[in-house]
Amino acid sequence: MIIPPGVPGVVFGTRADGDARSDEHARNVFSTRFGISRDWATVKQVHGTVIATADAPGFQGEADGLTTDVVGLPLAIATADCVPVVLIAERARAVVHAGWRGVAGGAVSEALGIMRRSGNIVTRAVIGPHIGPCCYEVGQEVVDAIGGYEARTRDGDVSVDLAAATRAQIEGVEVMDMGICTFDDGSMASYRQDRTPDRQVTVVWLPQD
Repeated sequence: MIIPPGVPGVVFGTRADGDARSDEHARNVFSTRFGISRDWATVKQVHGTVIATADAPGFQGEADGLTTDVVGLPLAIATADCVPVVLIAERARAVVHAGWRGVAGGAVSEALGIMRRSGNIVTRAVIGPHIGPCCYEVGQEVVDAIGGYEARTRDGDVSVDLAAATRAQIEGVEVMDMGICTFDDGSMASYRQDRTPDRQVTVVWLPQD
């Protein structure tokens, strides 16, 4: 498990921690360690831009993010190269699953908008482990869809910097990037690396005052 320093209520799982959305044992380990409920809010991720608002645990439908202002309600998404993004307001939290389609479509911007419209101003964000531009070979059409942020892999192929594109959607907000490339780091599940069916979870909750 990876815990961002100084940011309560956020944990990024690793491959070894399992997909605790569906693995009851893995969920129990997370919940016991952090003293949170074993009842989580989850979604079916579809690489879109829909953000569900959760006021109770359980399945929230097809979406690529969750937001809540309910104290102690855990929100969970899963990734294996896509970018997990956590948005933090004083009395609300959001977590977004952002692959290149989600970044291009503005999934993070959508979550920000939902929070702002409910009176919750995001003051901080955390970008979790994801595939870095060092390893993310893409076609030019992906760069064009995102609107730039072209980079190069270590082999010199066209790449795109998903973290930089994500930061642009949350301009003016303090951003912590965990700086972990899922393709390079063997502790993380990476679909690009070995077509794994495994996923690691990001779990977010609004702590008690």
